[in-house]
Amino acid sequence: MARWRDEEEWARLVSAEGCPICREGLANPVAELECSTLAMGEGEPGPPLPGTCALFFRRHAVELHELSPEEAAAFIRDVQRVSAALQEASGAVKMNYEVHGNTIPHLHMHFFPRHRADPFEHGPVNPRAVPAPGALERHREIRRKVMELLAV
Repeated sequence: MARWRDEEEWARLVSAEGCPICREGLANPVAELECSTLAMGEGEPGPPLPGTCALFFRRHAVELHELSPEEAAAFIRDVQRVSAALQEASGAVKMNYEVHGNTIPHLHMHFFPRHRADPFEHGPVNPRAVPAPGALERHREIRRKVMELLAV
C-alpha cells in the first residue's frame, strides 16, 4: 500500500518533524551547494547507472510549488551545477532528471547519467535493476570527480 493512503502516516512524513531527511540527515553527502545537498551513495551493490545521485533541498519542502521564487531559482542553479559536473565526470551523452517524493516526501531530484548502449537505452531507468559488473567501481570514480568539481 502506498504511504499516502495512510493519512496519519503521510501527515507525519510530510512534516519536518517526521521527515527522515530532516531528522536524520544524509549519510556521506558529496557536496553542500547554495540551497541543497548532493547525495551519491558508494556502497554495495551500487546503482545500475554509474553516477546516479540525488539532490536534496536543504529546508523541508515536499513540492516545487512550496518554494519561494528565490528558493526555486537557487534550486535550479544547484541542479545546473550538479548536472554539468556529473556530465563532465561521467561523459554522459544525456542526463535524465526525476522528482518523485512518493517514498520520502522531501523535495529532491534524481540524476541519471545516460550513455550509449546503457541497459536502459530504449526506455526508462529502473533504479532497482542489478548493476553490471564493474558498475560500482565506475560509480565511485565518478563520485570522486563530482566531489572535486563541486568543491568550492
